[in-house]
Amino acid sequence: MEENTYDEQQTPDKPNNHMVMAIITTVLPIITCTFFSLPAGIISIIFASKVNPQFNSGNIEGAQKSSKYAKIAWIVALVIIAAQIIFFVITIAVSDGSFIEEIEKEIERQQSLQQ
Repeated sequence: MEENTYDEQQTPDKPNNHMVMAIITTVLPIITCTFFSLPAGIISIIFASKVNPQFNSGNIEGAQKSSKYAKIAWIVALVIIAAQIIFFVITIAVSDGSFIEEIEKEIERQQSLQQ
């Protein structure tokens, strides 16, 4: 019976705050120019930053919910980034080189405007 009492009084483990993935999925859209996932990354950082304070104040349920929402947000951001990159690759692959030619023409035009 004493073992059962010990288990009931034991504090739960601190939930993962997912801050690393939240930051990665916020910075990655900036690096890859796939900005549609940026809001999900920011939301992930917001929820990830709430996990530790909530846990430390004794709000275990709130910390677990914030951890869950942070994880969902960075997964959504990662899926959006992957979908955009796949879309870009498919667009370039099916363009028969005309897409690249148009980009090169635009780069040359922009460079001539700057000079």
